[in-house]
Amino acid sequence: MKTTKLFKYTLALLLLGSASSCDLTEVPVDTATNEAIFASESGLEIYTNSFYDLLPNTDVGVFQDDDNSDLVARNGVDNYLAVGALSPITSSGWSWTDLRNINYFIENAEKSTVPTKNHYLGVARFFRALFYFEKVKRFGDVPWIDKTIDVKDEETLYAKRDDRFEVMDKVLADLDFAIENITLTTDPTVTRITKNVARAYKTRICLFEASFRKYHTDYDKGTTAGKWYEEVVKEANSITGFTLHEGVSLDKAYREMFIARSAFTDETILSVALSASLQVFSSANRRFISPTYGNRPSLTRRFINTYLNLDGTPFTSKPAYKTTPFVEEVKNRDLRLKQTIRLGDYRRTENGVGVVAPPNFSQTYTGYQPIKWSYDERFPYDDESRNDNAHIIMRWGEVLLNKAEALAELNKMTVPDWTATIGALRKRAGITGATLTTLPKVADPYMMAFFNGKFTNPILLEVLRERGVELIFEGLRPDDLRRWKLGALFQEAPMNGMYVPALGEYDLNGDGTKDVYFYQGTKPTSTTPGIAFVDVSPSTAVGRVQLSNGTSGEIIWNPGPREWADKKYLYPIPEGDRTRNPDLGQNPGW
Repeated sequence: MKTTKLFKYTLALLLLGSASSCDLTEVPVDTATNEAIFASESGLEIYTNSFYDLLPNTDVGVFQDDDNSDLVARNGVDNYLAVGALSPITSSGWSWTDLRNINYFIENAEKSTVPTKNHYLGVARFFRALFYFEKVKRFGDVPWIDKTIDVKDEETLYAKRDDRFEVMDKVLADLDFAIENITLTTDPTVTRITKNVARAYKTRICLFEASFRKYHTDYDKGTTAGKWYEEVVKEANSITGFTLHEGVSLDKAYREMFIARSAFTDETILSVALSASLQVFSSANRRFISPTYGNRPSLTRRFINTYLNLDGTPFTSKPAYKTTPFVEEVKNRDLRLKQTIRLGDYRRTENGVGVVAPPNFSQTYTGYQPIKWSYDERFPYDDESRNDNAHIIMRWGEVLLNKAEALAELNKMTVPDWTATIGALRKRAGITGATLTTLPKVADPYMMAFFNGKFTNPILLEVLRERGVELIFEGLRPDDLRRWKLGALFQEAPMNGMYVPALGEYDLNGDGTKDVYFYQGTKPTSTTPGIAFVDVSPSTAVGRVQLSNGTSGEIIWNPGPREWADKKYLYPIPEGDRTRNPDLGQNPGW
């Protein structure tokens, strides 16, 4: 979200505008002093607008963050996972400009006589909490700074880093202050920081911290995890006024949230409004559909297998699930599947006419081609970064999942809790049966293997199944792997795709027309117009599609070698910053 230019322009108007007020006790607005800003509510509001730059950037979008996870096959390998690419020389993110801006506001607003100043201080401290949460996730120990640093203040400028756990205690204090003092409970545009936004973010932040303390046992903080899980539950219970969006029909409700130009306020808690008239766009269609642009993310079969059948039973409980072709495996499944990937009767619009659109192998590596954030209209959105659908940052569905996970970890999940969280999400997905109102008693072996045996609690495993399905492409998966200390899955999770029984032509959407031709050797001919040809000849080359059994089996995509090491749970402190301040030290292993 880019508000800096607007903020600077508006602030300039405040400082340089004509003094037209009849109240001679007011500070003239053409007096360019900090009093002109901090002596009026409008000045406080305009200043806090500058903090919104800390929210996720729509140029990249939360929809791209999951490309680096265990659920997505993509083009190439990010520097985070590429062999030898991440180092103190290449590391980045050690920037403190945003913090200085926030601290300057807090220092001056605290002196203000404006009666509503605590509301704006609450907004500022919310953003300071968000700033530090991102820094702690990235670097671990970081210096806690709660004042504007003078250039001569060498004691602060060249101080050592503070313990990450102490910093997170201060993040929690900032969040609690924000919740207590922000006066706006809800916002009809769902684009402003409100009390409920702070509460929802607190559930996300506390869940991360609780899991980190529990599973990163090398820090010996597991006994303190419970407090943070309790904070998740407490804050989730304090949020009111939201419900799961159901729309006109359940087979459209989930996806329509992510392609709406104006966010649905029943479930959305915070979003960024995009606008064609203001030329504010995202690149969602281009990233998911272009055959040449970006990462070309595709979901993996390993993940698709976790979607339940509509009757609430696991798809992987079917004896032949491993060899079920695409056209059959997607039938009678959780309704979110057809709202997340192309399948069945999915159509796109060209010149006002619906066009059948099966998975397009010039755009997908695995056959599981995402549609969650992308418009159905073909032009102009596919070839340009011109999406103006609302950019959802926080929603009620995530809060329910945060609460459910915390309850499962605390062993406090009750039937009413389950029904109101996991059961409600599954009901919205069209799932029926006992799974909506009955606590699971037997751990699903597929889900245990999915998480490398780390989790065995049947309730927790089902919560985590639901978390993956509900929140895919919302930017949370990489942090989930890090907080659970499952970083090995960044490297080990296979980039596998649909099952192909044999070489030849296949109808992927069941409309009677062949859509793809898998072959080896010489490219064959086909009488089907527009059919995609996929060469699966044996090869170890990067950027090639293979079949797991040679001439049959699952599609296997090779983006290049990926590398995981536990030191990557934290980024290295950039070498240039360590040179300027050797007392920063370096993170373990770097």
